[in-house]
Amino acid sequence: MQSKNHFLLVDFLKTFAAVAIILHHLSNYGQIAEDARQLLPGIMDFLFEYGRYAVQIFLVMGGYLAAQSLTRSEKLKNSRDVLKTIINRYLRLFAPYVVALLVTIACAWVARFWIQDEFVGESETLSQFLAHLFFFQGFLGLDAISAGVWYVAIDWQLYAILALLLGMFPGFRSLVWILTILSVASLLYFNRLTAYENYFIYFIGAYGLGALAQLCKNYPEQSVNRIAVICIVLAGLAIAVASFHQFWPRNLLAYVVAVTLIFFGDLAYKDQVRVHKHIQPHKLVNAILWSSRRSYCAFLLHFSCILLANSLYVGWGMSHLHDGALALALMLMAFVASWGAANYLYRWVEVPSRRIKL
Repeated sequence: MQSKNHFLLVDFLKTFAAVAIILHHLSNYGQIAEDARQLLPGIMDFLFEYGRYAVQIFLVMGGYLAAQSLTRSEKLKNSRDVLKTIINRYLRLFAPYVVALLVTIACAWVARFWIQDEFVGESETLSQFLAHLFFFQGFLGLDAISAGVWYVAIDWQLYAILALLLGMFPGFRSLVWILTILSVASLLYFNRLTAYENYFIYFIGAYGLGALAQLCKNYPEQSVNRIAVICIVLAGLAIAVASFHQFWPRNLLAYVVAVTLIFFGDLAYKDQVRVHKHIQPHKLVNAILWSSRRSYCAFLLHFSCILLANSLYVGWGMSHLHDGALALALMLMAFVASWGAANYLYRWVEVPSRRIKL
């Protein structure tokens, strides 16, 4: 079988960000998080405070990969093609997303027998579920069914905006400048106001940096590459100057990830295990590839595993012991279960559903 090239940094960042978000939520929700904090207060506080910054990595990666896909497409020549591309993106996200929502609803139903906590929430309503199906929950001010589902809605918004911009400015030079203006405005203003956190403008700063990183090197027209390089340097200067007034680590993280992708984003490797006996298979990179492919599904399902782990901990009376080591063991079980469940969701739902498109 012929080997397929993959990009090491891209796959590593997807895996790292997914792991960081799962650990952040494990350190945040339920009695197991509280009791584990007694055993490892420093680590748990670090994950609670800084694990959420991995969202910036997801955003930069999202913009980078979306720009890679859309700039190579010849299907953005008119408004009908743009709309079709946006709908196909929705369909790509939809199947594993809706299955994960149903699994989370079932796990929350089980958890409510033993846990009365804000993170479990009240019983879901039909209108709440329907709003989630169409990514309207944030606009309508409804409670999220699962931790992290807001990101799926935002990712689709950002992809749609980028597709619209590419359709409106097929020459790309104007697009690069507009994308830079939107990114800087988001990073320095809109991203600091919670009133905009359900809208693309709140997040397009990091997403736009990722798209610019892709245009810096991989677009075939060199003039576009040069303009993108100039714009990403200007964006960096704007972030640096603004940092003297107020330092925002997430802006710096997004910029560092974008610049790293410019230099190392095309570093490729092959996922085929080498058959020659004198060459050792790259088990680490194969593990990174395996995790990268399932990172979206792990992101969707991990909250269900957190619910079940807390239900087990409380329902079996282990929470009365306040044993940090026992709580930590259940956290580890929830983490492993998240990736195990993600494997099945990926194989049984995400991969087959890729054939669903207009």
